[in-house]
Amino acid sequence: MNAVSTPETTALDGPAAGKWQAVAIEGMRHWTPVLRSFRIPRPPGFRFVPGHYARLGLDDGTGKPVWRPFSMVSGPDDDFLEFVVVLVPGGEFSERLRSRQAGDEILVEKLSLGFLTLDQLAPGRDLWLLASGTGIGPFVSLLRDGRTWRSFERLVLAHSVRRGDDLAYREEIAALPGTRDGRLRYLPVVTRETLPGALNARLPQLFADGELQRAAGLEIDVARSRVMVCGNPELTREMRALLAARGFQPGRRGVPGQMAFEKYW
Repeated sequence: MNAVSTPETTALDGPAAGKWQAVAIEGMRHWTPVLRSFRIPRPPGFRFVPGHYARLGLDDGTGKPVWRPFSMVSGPDDDFLEFVVVLVPGGEFSERLRSRQAGDEILVEKLSLGFLTLDQLAPGRDLWLLASGTGIGPFVSLLRDGRTWRSFERLVLAHSVRRGDDLAYREEIAALPGTRDGRLRYLPVVTRETLPGALNARLPQLFADGELQRAAGLEIDVARSRVMVCGNPELTREMRALLAARGFQPGRRGVPGQMAFEKYW
């Protein structure tokens, strides 16, 4: 799912009264039977930077909403908030969301949180964005933000999924000017089927073998590269170890580092 380090089975206390508001879902896109994205109006005064998440709530009529955190996919200047989610069979939030459509009500906390942001990184020349599944969400938000493009000379986005249909936002990413002029290298990775133009192994393996770097036409070097990783626990754990072995460090106590992580599970 697209929850930030929070399994579907974990209960979250809702925000205090007056800290959230009800809005109507503006649109819902079904990428696959279980993968969908949706938009809601951006509440007045709601502020965030790419990499932040908001807590969303769904009520089934009992007056006891189920709350889950989801990263924004929208850009920081958009007048809407967008989210992408995988529906987990039997998940309390997922089962409520499954029947929702445009016009239905959803609750949104007025506060944004999170640490998968550019502020966690020291200045560098190249930005690598490594995502699995719905971990693509905050990276799409980053690509929708002009600050990202001003901060780095080159960007590489690798998105690992099981099947080609799971490559959400693929067309939008491919249409970005940066993709056409070479500043952005988009690398789809599909692990359970063969897809023309896609790599076909897990991201840690591709990195360790050097295939990821060869496909990007760029080396990952601690002096110039900054890396953000967002995905399942295995991906984040393995990439953290591989990068640490090359001298990369996460930001600590306000001191920016060369790598940043978020677990989506």
